[in-house]
Amino acid sequence: MSKPFLILQLRPETEAADNEYAAILDKGRLAPEHTRRIRLDQQDLPADLKLDDYAGVIVGGGPGCVSDAPEDKTAQEARIEAQVMAMMPQITTRDFPFLGCCYGIGILGQHLHGDVSKRAHGEPVGTTACQVTDAGRTDLLLEGVPDRFDAFVGHKEALQALPQDCTHLIESPACPFQMVRHGAHVYATQFHPEADAAGFETRIRIYRHKGYFAPETASDLIATCRAADVHAPERILRNFVARYGS
Repeated sequence: MSKPFLILQLRPETEAADNEYAAILDKGRLAPEHTRRIRLDQQDLPADLKLDDYAGVIVGGGPGCVSDAPEDKTAQEARIEAQVMAMMPQITTRDFPFLGCCYGIGILGQHLHGDVSKRAHGEPVGTTACQVTDAGRTDLLLEGVPDRFDAFVGHKEALQALPQDCTHLIESPACPFQMVRHGAHVYATQFHPEADAAGFETRIRIYRHKGYFAPETASDLIATCRAADVHAPERILRNFVARYGS
């Protein structure tokens, strides 16, 4: 691998951030030395950062919502959002390899002036039944992914419509826009391609008081995640790394 992947993390909780980073490495079949990890809760993007130094950009999830009113965002959430948003014009203009996971689809939609809101299509913590669209069946990132599969989700906001110049790749009954592509190389998923049951158990414990679910249901949610058969989404992350890291 000639260039590393830039991995941007937004989670301010160290246990959650470390778990997510380990999952990206595992599911993407990446070695740590083939990544540059930046926790945006702890540092700003370097002023001299150049996309040409990287094979691609992967943005993890986080507790923030881009559709929240400015006065409802903490200073940290606003700063993290601004950091990621500042990269998007260059990424979309250059059609630079990008994979945004959960929060990333909100970032992409917001940048493209799409309708990102909590009006509809939020999904409770758990699994959702995904369906690959006709366009998705020919997309290289979905090679080897079955037409129907389950994925882990948990989000308050969602795309309400397909942004301009985007291709719709995956849908679900509760949330129509589970995966989209802008141009040829800029991707975003609403579900978590890196997540497995153990990882979601960690997040359920950490975010039990963040408004995603009633705290007293945490044990039941963990049991549901443990019983789920979720394997297909990680293939998307692996395909992204294989396609752009070679």
